[in-house]
Amino acid sequence: MSSSKNVRDAGSGFTEDWLPVRAIQNNMIITKDHNKVTGVKITPRNIFILDPDLQNNILIALRNFYNTIDFEFWLVVADRPVDISVYMSQMQLLLNETSSPAIRKLILQDIDKGETFIRNNVVDTEYYFLFKTKDADMAQKRVRQMINGLATCGLNASMVSNSDLRLILENFLNGGNTTEFGTVMPV
Repeated sequence: MSSSKNVRDAGSGFTEDWLPVRAIQNNMIITKDHNKVTGVKITPRNIFILDPDLQNNILIALRNFYNTIDFEFWLVVADRPVDISVYMSQMQLLLNETSSPAIRKLILQDIDKGETFIRNNVVDTEYYFLFKTKDADMAQKRVRQMINGLATCGLNASMVSNSDLRLILENFLNGGNTTEFGTVMPV
């Protein structure tokens, strides 16, 4: 009976039927085999604008950090659409309240630049270290280890959120294209 269900699932048109995700909750993807996938989100930092000695120190610290990780992990890069609608609304309000021609010109230039971002689907690139484990306590310990290790490299990191995990799955399943009809899967 279970093999007929697997055959039916393999031919299903629904992602949820073959994707091994059971739920996304408590900042973890819970898989059908009870693994928990979680990790950290790293705040991007352009080290190439720093002086060469500082660059080398950060790269050496990253190498040392990688060597301390004694479990399987994935380094994931995901693009998140930039939502500047609030900023654009604020610029429009500021434009309506300003009478100075010089200031109006500057605000209009900002609005034009914002509209260019919107037309070109500008995205923020985000970086994640993800791993899986069956034990939720071990997941928390590893997240703390990663956050502390990345801090010694001069990088800020935080635990992934449910929203981050949904974004990663959506990017993976849709080839980086944003869907307009909602989330890829129900929570």
